[in-house]
Amino acid sequence: MSPENTMLSDIFDISEQLYKMMSDVKSSDHSKIFEYLTNLGKTLAESDRASFWKWDKKNHTLWTTAATGADRITIPDTTGLVGKALADGKVLVTNDPYNNPYFNSDVDKKTGYVTKSILVMPVANIKGEFIGAYQVINKLTGDGRFDEIKDCKKLSLAAVICCLALESDVFLEESYTDKLTRLKNRMGFFADFTSTYNAIINDTERKLSLFICDIDKFKSVNDTYGHNAGDEVLKHVADVMTKNTNEGDGMYRWGGEEFIMIMKDADISECAAKAETLRKIIENSECVADGNVIKHTMSFGVTQFDPSKSIEENISDADQKLYTAKESGRNRVIV
Repeated sequence: MSPENTMLSDIFDISEQLYKMMSDVKSSDHSKIFEYLTNLGKTLAESDRASFWKWDKKNHTLWTTAATGADRITIPDTTGLVGKALADGKVLVTNDPYNNPYFNSDVDKKTGYVTKSILVMPVANIKGEFIGAYQVINKLTGDGRFDEIKDCKKLSLAAVICCLALESDVFLEESYTDKLTRLKNRMGFFADFTSTYNAIINDTERKLSLFICDIDKFKSVNDTYGHNAGDEVLKHVADVMTKNTNEGDGMYRWGGEEFIMIMKDADISECAAKAETLRKIIENSECVADGNVIKHTMSFGVTQFDPSKSIEENISDADQKLYTAKESGRNRVIV
């Protein structure tokens, strides 16, 4: 088979895999879709390695879970060849990377891999805003050098598809996110339960605990200082909780002034200890809004997930304990 026919065969194989996955309504593994798209770009550009980088502008990072030959990597968005290409908003090609000031050779030093050529193509959405970038490494054909015009032309097909997939991914993520606090919302909570927490519930060796909490006398904050100040208090609480939450735990805005936290592999005593820690931190913190220093407290209801009950029933158990905390004086944790 000729090289051209081999490439076409590889492209059709990847396209078929993509079609099957995207047609599977049960599939929610978007990382696999981006893996296929990355492999499509690698094939089209005839490169040894490829990665698709997503630009998290909120956190000023670039990250990938679809780098062929690598695990998840996160870097500041001002560094590396990818960062440079996005900052300039144009394709970047180097066929002498070790003498390029933007190239980070740390990975090569650790693994012994030799990078000879790199092409980075920024990827834009339909508004013309850059949202990520393709990076292909080491041209396998010809003289081993990337050609900005020819290789970009080949890579553009994968870039367009990847752009549409990423926009869909971002849209879905936004629908799961509370716009004020940037925590996941109730929709995000149930989506995570389906994709993550159900597996823990079905594993008899693992535990899942949760607490529901709300801001004490929150209505008086709005009445006294105004709704803008109330919004600042909500953001303050979300920020405090996020900063004091372990990576594997999930924090959500349940609605209004209520929040829920899920703790994986934690029993009720560990969950209660976390709630008590957060209660004290919030009690001793201050929120400054419109020139006012606002002190506030929170009440917590804690429960360990019972697999024999539904999600709603488990939340109701925690909510009943929260009600007890409010009725018995507020600013406390009830287990």
